[in-house]
Amino acid sequence: QVQLVESGGGLVQTGGSLRLSCAASGRTFSSNAMGWFRQAPGKKREFVAAINWSGGRTFYVDSVKGRFTISRDNAKNTVYLQMNSLNPEDTAVYYCAADPSSSLGYILRVRVSEYEYWGQGTQVTVSS
Repeated sequence: QVQLVESGGGLVQTGGSLRLSCAASGRTFSSNAMGWFRQAPGKKREFVAAINWSGGRTFYVDSVKGRFTISRDNAKNTVYLQMNSLNPEDTAVYYCAADPSSSLGYILRVRVSEYEYWGQGTQVTVSS
């Protein structure tokens, strides 16, 4: 059974930092692109960041550029999202996702429908 398990969420003050982790089990995604999405209350799930299989290519939504960094450790089958300079607008449930169709490539997808595997999410709350 394939599982993606996020961790690292929590409550932080404005300007603070959190590091999210997403550990995969049941299969390896070392040759696939991975992404992070978030969903705030009453809003649609939105793209945050993606990374290709090697880590050599990344892409971010404009609102997090310069503040968030996506990375991966293929030996640990884990993807990370380092979040700095957090603000209340970053409050959401954060999900990691895997794109098995992107095998050893450089294409990074931003649509929810383009990712096949999803974690259960981890809550990030930023207080003002």
